[in-house]
Amino acid sequence: MVRLTQDLTSSKWIYTKGFLLLLISLISATLILIQVPRWDIFALLLICLWASCRSYYFAFYVIQNYVDPNYRFSGLFDFTRYLLSQNPQGDPDDQSSTTDQSE
Repeated sequence: MVRLTQDLTSSKWIYTKGFLLLLISLISATLILIQVPRWDIFALLLICLWASCRSYYFAFYVIQNYVDPNYRFSGLFDFTRYLLSQNPQGDPDDQSSTTDQSE
């Protein structure tokens, strides 16, 4: 019996999940364009898709590889918890916003 909260480990099921997510997005976009067949709606759908992909990339690649190497994710809820638990003033070790006073 597979628990719903268990991580996928089978490459077959990971590919199946990816294919199903792609299928859902294509069917959804097609149904929207059938209801409102306009170029501006098509462009907005493309922008929404692009922005969603970039935010997902940010949440799981950029944070882990460039901001906090100790952060490990398992989903969007974990990422939200991670953001809420962070210091809103930023990382005290981050020296990029301070100026060098040695000159």
